[in-house]
Amino acid sequence: MTHNEFIEKARQIVRDYTIENMSKGKDIPEFQVVTVWSGYILGYMKCLVTTDVKDGMYYEVTYDKAAHAFYFDAYKRWENRKIALD
Repeated sequence: MTHNEFIEKARQIVRDYTIENMSKGKDIPEFQVVTVWSGYILGYMKCLVTTDVKDGMYYEVTYDKAAHAFYFDAYKRWENRKIALD
């Protein structure tokens, strides 16, 4: 799997998850899926992905080349603080 194929698959996983969780009887608005970061680490392709939906969610998608499997984690941002370094 190429890096571009991985990114497209990761975005599709996040898009499907978002639609599944927004569709509880509602119309689903258009939204964008954005890759924030991606890299290749110790045999794994990994990326952080978010959407422009105002739900505070972000996602981590990992591809294990040896197992030919994807792993998906969904996170919710609870707080964002500035910590001043005097």
